[in-house]
Amino acid sequence: MSVPVFEEFEPAADCACPGCARQRRDLALGLPVRAGGHPAAHGARRALVLVTAAGVVLGGGGAAVATALPPPPVPFTPVDLTGGADRPDPADGPASDAAQPGPDTPQGGRGPLHGAPGPGPQPLPGATPTTGQIPTGTLRKATRTEIINRAKLWVTAQVPYSMEKYWSDGYRQDCSGYISMAWNLRSNEWTGSLDRFADRIDRTELLPGDILLFHNPADPARGSHVTIFGGWTDYTHTSYTAYEQTKPRTRKQATPMAYWQHSSRYVAYRYKGVVSGAGTGGTGGTGSGAKPTATPYPGAAMFGTGADNAYVTQLGRLLVDRGGRKYYSAGPGPKWGEADRRATQAFQRAQGWKGGEADGLPGPETWKLLVTGGGRSIGGSSGSGGPSAHATDFPGRGSFRPGQSNAYVEKLGKQLVKRGFGKHYLSGPGPRWTEADRRNVEAFQRAQGWRGAAADGYPGPETWRRVFR
Repeated sequence: MSVPVFEEFEPAADCACPGCARQRRDLALGLPVRAGGHPAAHGARRALVLVTAAGVVLGGGGAAVATALPPPPVPFTPVDLTGGADRPDPADGPASDAAQPGPDTPQGGRGPLHGAPGPGPQPLPGATPTTGQIPTGTLRKATRTEIINRAKLWVTAQVPYSMEKYWSDGYRQDCSGYISMAWNLRSNEWTGSLDRFADRIDRTELLPGDILLFHNPADPARGSHVTIFGGWTDYTHTSYTAYEQTKPRTRKQATPMAYWQHSSRYVAYRYKGVVSGAGTGGTGGTGSGAKPTATPYPGAAMFGTGADNAYVTQLGRLLVDRGGRKYYSAGPGPKWGEADRRATQAFQRAQGWKGGEADGLPGPETWKLLVTGGGRSIGGSSGSGGPSAHATDFPGRGSFRPGQSNAYVEKLGKQLVKRGFGKHYLSGPGPRWTEADRRNVEAFQRAQGWRGAAADGYPGPETWRRVFR
């Protein structure tokens, strides 16, 4: 009688003999997981199968029957081979059932656009030899609205995630290919090269179109990921709208700052080619200290009854910055309303215009004065080069948001220092709104006995009145 032998081998084989099973196992373990190798070395489940040492019982003429024993109940634990870029990290806090992150999103490397001449990765266009940074002048310019609108294209199309496939626009269908597309880069980049096209910023300065990037240089396949910042979800700034390419497809989702896991390792960056324009989150600088470019007049068709577009939002914010806050009970927003007409008319009358010149519909001259800071603000203050530093009327909440830079911010900061609420300033105060401004305002609000949303660090009309009282 043959003696049974226990042989350990990988399941799902066509041939149960020990030799074939061993060969298949050795081949699989020699391949990387991405190429089809088996993750046995990382704790995959094995089965014990009883096989006979002899295939035939000599002299009996009958084939011996191999009897399989049931495998022991060993629980299967999947191993995070890519760092789990889309799974929550318990250390970063729980995620809601309605907003669970998806599966892992490993990514490909650098390469040309699909269909571009020349195989393999291409040299970074215009890169300086010493730093690898990309000069701003070589980049395609884009407004924040254009970046977000490009990001929305893939969300609408529900582009499937893939490291090997390319969408019809030539960009690779993974997380860094998505950023390359949204920023309109000339090549498919990866998390290890996107920073060359951007300037590092503080998270408090994030504006729509910026990115949050985690690159793991020790092992890029473990956890490296990147998302597009689409704006804060509320005043607490603890979560934001993220546009990202992840399995199974492109998505737009409220996401905890900075991400579900590895949150502390995500770095905020601003595309060097971004220019001021019809922004989705307020106007902002280029991140390189360059003066923002004024948005050209988009045409009369963009305004008036039935208009619904980003230019209406931009107009409203410009009017709020020039003293038109009182006309808006909510917003400004993209849909044209009576508040927009009245605020525009007030600004036109502030210039001394009458009749048809002050009809509440912005023409080329009205638009030019607003986007360049020229003319007179609503209420009579000088607008040449920006709002008058002598104005005491509350200029509107839009003047005090991350990325905003104006005389009102500096005026508020100096007054806070005079009132004894300037301890958070390491330098300044200056015209650019920073976290130091917010914390000083919050300290002043708490000194008034306010709590919760009433002490969020962003000045409203009553805060402004009391600071300057």
